[in-house]
Amino acid sequence: MGLNETPSGERVRIGFFGVRNAGKSSLVNAVCGQQVALVSDVAGTTTDPVRKAMELLPLGPVDIVDTPGIDDVGELGARRVERTRETLRTCDVAVLVTDVTRALVAAERELISLFEELGLPFIVVRNKADLLSGEGVAAGSGGATGGAASGTADSSIARAVAAPDAGAPAAPVRAEVLASARTGAGINELKEALAHVGGSAAHERRVVADLLSPGDKVVLVVPIDSSAPKGRIILPQQLVLRDVLDAHASAMVCQPGELADLLAAVRDVRLAITDSQAFQKVARIVPETTPLTSFSLLMARYKGNLRTLVEGTAALGALTDEGRVLISEGCTHHRQCEDIGTVKMPAWIRGYCGANPTFEFTQGRGFPDDVSGYDVVVHCGGCMLNEKEMHWRQSVAARSGTPMVNYGAAIACVHGILERSLRPLM
Repeated sequence: MGLNETPSGERVRIGFFGVRNAGKSSLVNAVCGQQVALVSDVAGTTTDPVRKAMELLPLGPVDIVDTPGIDDVGELGARRVERTRETLRTCDVAVLVTDVTRALVAAERELISLFEELGLPFIVVRNKADLLSGEGVAAGSGGATGGAASGTADSSIARAVAAPDAGAPAAPVRAEVLASARTGAGINELKEALAHVGGSAAHERRVVADLLSPGDKVVLVVPIDSSAPKGRIILPQQLVLRDVLDAHASAMVCQPGELADLLAAVRDVRLAITDSQAFQKVARIVPETTPLTSFSLLMARYKGNLRTLVEGTAALGALTDEGRVLISEGCTHHRQCEDIGTVKMPAWIRGYCGANPTFEFTQGRGFPDDVSGYDVVVHCGGCMLNEKEMHWRQSVAARSGTPMVNYGAAIACVHGILERSLRPLM
């Protein structure tokens, strides 16, 4: 996919972090080659994360995120810092921007510790190299290394980058670059470092292609109803269709009403994949001998931990009238009268558990840091969220001791077809 065709959740996300006035926004503008973020000598000019999509070769489409200073002050500053931390959990690569004319400050050391704690690949950019005594560095020059870069700045950066915390889950890839956003010095080297570190952070993931062989026949059941976006199909269906084609298999797409005729005309179907909302109807039509699963279960396998999401279904049957259920969606679509999250899912769960628990709802990035007050979290497929965000949400549930299940597993469970829908994925 090109830049415009690649969904935000599928791009490598690169966040620029640091204290106020370190030159984060200037550096973002220099990397992007345009005025993405406002720049000022006044500390705290950036008040909210600013995102810019760009093509970073040879890595491909990326999202660049400029964040407020991590040392912002006051009540409003505290909210900005919280937004910065929220951004951090969604990033694949972090860039710490620091002022080369001084030693690291406490907030910058804290950021390095956070990067290492998360196992997050990062780059330390020693910005403002044009202020170094002597000639500094010329535009187009610079360095990207695994240790100290050239220059006269304090070597504490090199020590901080080279010495990971003993308790870190994994040693993240690191690099260091000497640069000047004002003169353009080291910007090309920074881009090369971003591509290198970003490439190490990315890993090959397939939605369904790893389950297929060239020549396989795959049937995709795509309902076109009031919840289907006009003129297009939803993102999980697009991702699956593209992955089937990448596997050199054949994809046949139909609505539930045409499924029986299609299956009668096509022999040796390798796999049938359906929208979860049509799971029950499709399961009655597709022969038991034909493997069947859903787009949502494939997304759970693609972006989250499928095993723990399936284990979470056990909590659905144990709900009581005093129970609390959080239903969370990663996108912010307009609610409709037959909305799956606020209408259909609660009705299915009530029918399954035989009780009337309380349901609460979140959309977009409004996922709580603590879900211990809920008996179960039911989450959408997360197609608009990246893998980092989905894993973070699952980790929140795990820390809270709260089971979490995704739409596909929940719907298959309440309709009694969970075991069958998981067979093709195991």
